[in-house]
Amino acid sequence: METSDLLKSIINLPIISRGLAEEMLAGNFRSIFKGQGMEFDEARHYEPGDDIRSIDWNASARFGNPFVKMYREERELTIMILLDVSPSMHRTHIARHGLSPYEQGLLSAALVAFSAEHTGQQIGALFFDRDIEKAFLPRKGRKYLMTLITSALQYQNNVIPRRSQYGSDLASALTGAQRLLKKRSLVVVISDFYSVNWEQEMGNLCRKHDVIALRISDSKELPFPGLITLEDPETGVRIEAPASLDSFKESWSLWHKEKSTWWETQCRKCGASFLELPVDADAPSVLIKFFGSRTKHKHRVRKKI
Repeated sequence: METSDLLKSIINLPIISRGLAEEMLAGNFRSIFKGQGMEFDEARHYEPGDDIRSIDWNASARFGNPFVKMYREERELTIMILLDVSPSMHRTHIARHGLSPYEQGLLSAALVAFSAEHTGQQIGALFFDRDIEKAFLPRKGRKYLMTLITSALQYQNNVIPRRSQYGSDLASALTGAQRLLKKRSLVVVISDFYSVNWEQEMGNLCRKHDVIALRISDSKELPFPGLITLEDPETGVRIEAPASLDSFKESWSLWHKEKSTWWETQCRKCGASFLELPVDADAPSVLIKFFGSRTKHKHRVRKKI
């Protein structure tokens, strides 16, 4: 897709994202997720019936009378987007459609950001490849959001990618997010997850934050029959593949299925929510359905309890 066309699609997202905001951010955003953020408000004198677990022992000792800590729910949430800008996200030679994985990922990132912006949430981002390419500290406002998106657009036409033997370093991005975020936040990881050794860092992040892993998947179908050339965009390695053979088609399909299953298993073990988004899917519809189902699930759990 041309940059101008992608920009037009992004410009229309503030309107589209209102539907997602209703599912994702309507009312108390934290009702969707497991964390209930509370921050200290004040200390007051202990009254009969107060929970003794809320006693502020330091204040009580200092003033000679029992005090209890009062908390209020945090209404402001920080949303951090981790966007993979590595060469594998820019592959288009297998696709029969108009979007590359990166373009689909960028549209999804912009959609989440605009949805959060509707309710005044803070937005931050890390763009990563082998290193963290750019970091945007969490802030509010449409102007800041557009600066973030404009910066992400610069990676769209990654014509001369840097070659790497190991692919993108997702683990470093996850560690960077954990160091940057001081309070419980929502972290949305957007990547094709063609990376290795990120599971421990993902688990560490999930223990302190709510994490959604959004895997952008390419077409699982081969582009055409016959002898085709496949190239690893990360390393530049090429192989000739007999796309007409049933055995190769079966192996190709099985490889994609196994990778998807393995990724889902790792996300579950880490405690992350996960969603696979194909490049030819309608991102707004898929994301609205995803967040809507989470909200309904949460309501069912509460009713059961």
